[in-house]
Amino acid sequence: MSGTVTLPIWAAAILFLLAAWAAVDRLLLPGVRWFIRRRVNLVLEEIGKRLHLEVRPFSLTRRQVLIDRLMYDPKILEAAGAHSTEQNIPRNVVMAEVERYAKEIVPSFNAYAYFRVGYWVAKKTARMLYRVRVGFTDEAGLAAVDPKSSVVFVMNHRSNMDYILVAYLAATRTALSYAVGEWARIWPLQTLIRSLGAYFIRRNSGNPLYRLVLERYVAMATEGGVVQAIFPEGGLTRDGSLRPPKLGLLDYMTRSFDPGGERDIVFIPVGINYDRTFEDRSQLLSLEKEPPGKSRLFVVGTSLRFLLRNVVLMIRGRWYRFGYACVNFGSPVSLKGYCRRRGVDFRAIGREERFGKVEELAGELMAAVGTMIPVLPVSLVATAFLNQGGNRWSELDLKAEVHRLLASLAAGGAHIYIPRTDHDYAVNVGLRMLTLRRLVEEKDGLYAAAPHHIPLLRYYANAIRHLFPAGESPTA
Repeated sequence: MSGTVTLPIWAAAILFLLAAWAAVDRLLLPGVRWFIRRRVNLVLEEIGKRLHLEVRPFSLTRRQVLIDRLMYDPKILEAAGAHSTEQNIPRNVVMAEVERYAKEIVPSFNAYAYFRVGYWVAKKTARMLYRVRVGFTDEAGLAAVDPKSSVVFVMNHRSNMDYILVAYLAATRTALSYAVGEWARIWPLQTLIRSLGAYFIRRNSGNPLYRLVLERYVAMATEGGVVQAIFPEGGLTRDGSLRPPKLGLLDYMTRSFDPGGERDIVFIPVGINYDRTFEDRSQLLSLEKEPPGKSRLFVVGTSLRFLLRNVVLMIRGRWYRFGYACVNFGSPVSLKGYCRRRGVDFRAIGREERFGKVEELAGELMAAVGTMIPVLPVSLVATAFLNQGGNRWSELDLKAEVHRLLASLAAGGAHIYIPRTDHDYAVNVGLRMLTLRRLVEEKDGLYAAAPHHIPLLRYYANAIRHLFPAGESPTA
């Protein structure tokens, strides 16, 4: 018995799409997954031969597995139960909230994206905008770090370029996991950032359940040996100086640390400085009690003018990128050694006392970071003009003042980057940058600070103010 079945076009189309999707799901996607895994494994095999600090299994664990581990962490389950009872909320509702926080925080590290795409983008971006330099590195100290240790790069925060710059310069040694603020939680940027191993945090969140989920993730990552990079200041510098450290992430890392355990936590102080940061004016405006309100149109117009001006400088052959960007890597600080010296076990003390001890640790680390901040031409020349007292200087007088500052900094043990090892060239570079930005005015061969740009000059001078010996404060 035979017959003909007639289907409407729309039903046939639906059946065709379902068949196509089944073919893709059963035949194509497994092949794509296999290809991607193979590429990732090849990258890890190649990169692993030159990395001093290998990519840990924790970073390579599937994201959903990490989310599940975080959700069913005993401390989180206990807190979720207590929260459910106190707030009279069903436990499944609380656990759904925990899951939402976990998905928000946990990254999805992809080695291929990090070492192929991310490294290439970071390298091209950093080199296009700056003359990138590594000033000082404690090679012996870094080489002596136990590869099994949990390494944490502790850095000052001058610009959002810090993420790109340090990730690029550290990529020959390891992959870094950053804590990134909510500003980056926009599609598709957040997907890219997660694939590079970064995790998102809500700044100043007062939600105790969220803070516990974040704490447990940071503790899990630290215990898993993930190499992390943190900015203890918690945000960009406002006036160019180092900000007081915030204790949250350091507290999460140290709270469960066992001084007698197998795995150490090693902090590496990193100092960063730029001849120019893109956020300088906006950060100074944020210090004002009543900053002038700017419309979105004004902000867009200002950005376009900035871009157009730099294009014109390129055409005229007067574009020198944005000067030098320099990074110094200091001597590692072992948490085991710190605990032995101070007689501290963070697990065994109460909350208030522990916060006091973490504050002492943060202070020591920030002091080490401060000594690592490179002295660059713009900071030097800006300091000299602030010492000028309103008088006009010839280029020769300016160089004499910079040489005096250099001698003072060298006496204090500062790490000075002199481009081409030529002091006069360093002065010329700094002066050129400041005159191009009209922060310094020239008339009849004499130079003086532009009075209405003194705050900007102070911003750049403040980057190195703490490096001068006690009793000498050129920018006070």
